[in-house]
Amino acid sequence: MRNAEAWRALRAPFLTGLALSAALLLLPLTALGEAPGGAPPQPSPDLLTLPAVPTAAPEPAPSPGEWDSGRSLRLLGRDGQVSELTMADYLWGVVAAEMPASFEPEALRAQAVCARTYSLWKLRAQSHQADGADICADSSCCQAYISPEDAAQRWGEGTAAAHTAKIAAAVADTDGQVLTYEGAPIQAVFFSSASGATEDAAAVWGKDLPYLVSVDSPEGEEVPNYRSTVTLTAEQVQKAVSEAGLGADLSGEPGRWFQNITRTASGRVASLDLGGAALSGGACRSLFALRSACFDVSEAEGVFTFSVTGYGHGVGMSQYGANAMAKEGAGWRDILTHYYTGADIQTGA
Repeated sequence: MRNAEAWRALRAPFLTGLALSAALLLLPLTALGEAPGGAPPQPSPDLLTLPAVPTAAPEPAPSPGEWDSGRSLRLLGRDGQVSELTMADYLWGVVAAEMPASFEPEALRAQAVCARTYSLWKLRAQSHQADGADICADSSCCQAYISPEDAAQRWGEGTAAAHTAKIAAAVADTDGQVLTYEGAPIQAVFFSSASGATEDAAAVWGKDLPYLVSVDSPEGEEVPNYRSTVTLTAEQVQKAVSEAGLGADLSGEPGRWFQNITRTASGRVASLDLGGAALSGGACRSLFALRSACFDVSEAEGVFTFSVTGYGHGVGMSQYGANAMAKEGAGWRDILTHYYTGADIQTGA
């Protein structure tokens, strides 16, 4: 105990002297003022040498939503009217329209990044310049959009406030984040649900894009209407084919109308012959209003049954797959880099 008390008695003047010595060493330096860039010189750990180049002060982080709120676009509504919105407000309406608000937060964040990226891709394409707009609210052309008022009415009073805040957070939390390939925004297409795997862009649209290739997708029977059935009579098939002007010969036995079905690696129909006319799986899907090109077709007594799995074109991010990944603990970055092979994520583009 005596040794400890003796040490405390000696330590105080020792430390005081050390502090005075350090102050004298640093006095010429502090008299010089701040270093270029506004940051004071930083002493090295031993207090005897200084860095050759002063460390600059870090730039302040942008405020939440700063990137999206600082940009605007012109939206062509389904009523033909053009309105100008901030990117933040537009993305809120896209996420609310395109993905169920009940989905996991990380899935909603992934959807926000997809929507932002696709918007920038469309802006570069200038496909609606003749309309005086940058993008439209038609999901068959661009992306669906819903106003906050219409979304609240659709959700109902019980959930509108919570859903509104949840989607706003998804947009704000990913502010300015964009999927890029070789420095440019990608064509970040997405769809509802896959039948075990997504599809190559080349198989659907005939254009090979390195970031839109087939990958596994984890959703399944939990998806509403994951498996669906369409039944058509022989007369209905004949009418659809005639109106489409395919030039198919459907005069023979109905059981022989659909022939030579080929499939892609993901299981979707790649091509088939219908009465001698060659159709892609996507064309057949559109012709008979099927939910996806992943289908089987059978005929019995003049009635055709199409057994379909999944919903959508199958290219890019599967929304239900993203939600399944989020439920397993994947973050929005993990989801996006899984579905868009080789794509980078950066701020702005």
